[in-house]
Amino acid sequence: MALIALGLSHHNAPVEVRSQLAFTDTEAGDALARLRARGGIEEAALLSTCNRTEVLGVLEPAAEHRIAEWWAAERGAHPEQLRGYLRVHRDLGAVRHSLRVASGLDSLVIGEPQILGQMKQAYALAEASRTAGPILQRLFQHAFAVAKLVRSQTEIGAHPVSVAYAAVQMAKRIFTDLRDQTAVLIGAGETIQLIARHLRSQGVTRIIVANRTIAKAEHLAREVHGYAIALADLPERLSDADLLVASTSSREPVVGVDAIRHALTRRRHKPMCMIDLAVPRDIDTRATALDDVFLYTVDDLRQIIAQNMGLRQQAAEQAEALVADRAEAFNQWLESREVAGTIRGLRGRATEQRDAVLAKARRRLAAGEDPDAVLEHALRALANRLAHAPSRTLRHADPVEQALLKSAARKLFDLPED
Repeated sequence: MALIALGLSHHNAPVEVRSQLAFTDTEAGDALARLRARGGIEEAALLSTCNRTEVLGVLEPAAEHRIAEWWAAERGAHPEQLRGYLRVHRDLGAVRHSLRVASGLDSLVIGEPQILGQMKQAYALAEASRTAGPILQRLFQHAFAVAKLVRSQTEIGAHPVSVAYAAVQMAKRIFTDLRDQTAVLIGAGETIQLIARHLRSQGVTRIIVANRTIAKAEHLAREVHGYAIALADLPERLSDADLLVASTSSREPVVGVDAIRHALTRRRHKPMCMIDLAVPRDIDTRATALDDVFLYTVDDLRQIIAQNMGLRQQAAEQAEALVADRAEAFNQWLESREVAGTIRGLRGRATEQRDAVLAKARRRLAAGEDPDAVLEHALRALANRLAHAPSRTLRHADPVEQALLKSAARKLFDLPED
């Protein structure tokens, strides 16, 4: 049996291809069962995210092509088109790849933690589908442990690289204590949601969420114990903003320079920090000319992100060394399973020989033969039986194979040198 990891990812497949060939959670269980039914595939698990879809399998080497055939049939794709995007890792390579994926080392954003949860879901699905056997069970558990080890022994997760985190870090440079500030967030998309959570974790208790769809603003506001307003009401609440963060899909600015001037007057020119994460801009660029306004754009955040990416890359190098070591440890376990099977076979054959000799000896004793003679004959017969197959193999081997077998026999049976 071979262990393989076969699939495609953001490294080599465009998003259109990844979308076409991905599996939903509801599809994956039945798909795995159909894969197992193709024969020659002992174990299988399926990991499918927005950035990768991969099959982990334990299978007969000759059955590897059946995965591509199954995948193409499941997704209505041409097998040749699929093969152009597939990448395969085998045995030790498959182990190392799985550990790298679980640790976030193969992710689009190095070190991101979400992939570990997605791998746990893939494992749970394989277990529920009864397609995970002893090898994949052990591999997944090993991968989870290694991912935890990478997090605890390196700083790969200590340097966030998201725009949302960078925005909060920028605000912390402006204010002595964020907890004393009121934050006004414009929008309710993923970026604003992340910023709201970051601010809440930093102790900010006054958060106002403004959005065109008030229901979305209310949903986010409830999550962070904030307050929701309609975007149309923003001008009246703008003066509350010590920190203003905007990220909408508007084609025109949603915060005009006149509204900012009015807010500054009401604030008695208390400074405002504004972070515009939208493209096109949400905040009128003329606000940069106003006193008491610190306006930053997504381009200004790139320095923070680049710095953290550099630190994360250093941590990733340490993590790679750790992953390589733990992959080798798992591979040794795999090899020990093969050795254990051979040892069981040897012991089983020896037991068969013993039982055959013992049965014959008992018949002779029952016939009244001398016990000492029976015992001596039985031991001699057992020794001959145990030595027969190795001796015959050595005699009939060609010269090169004979030299290898002689060396192996001396080690296996602890024989003295000639």
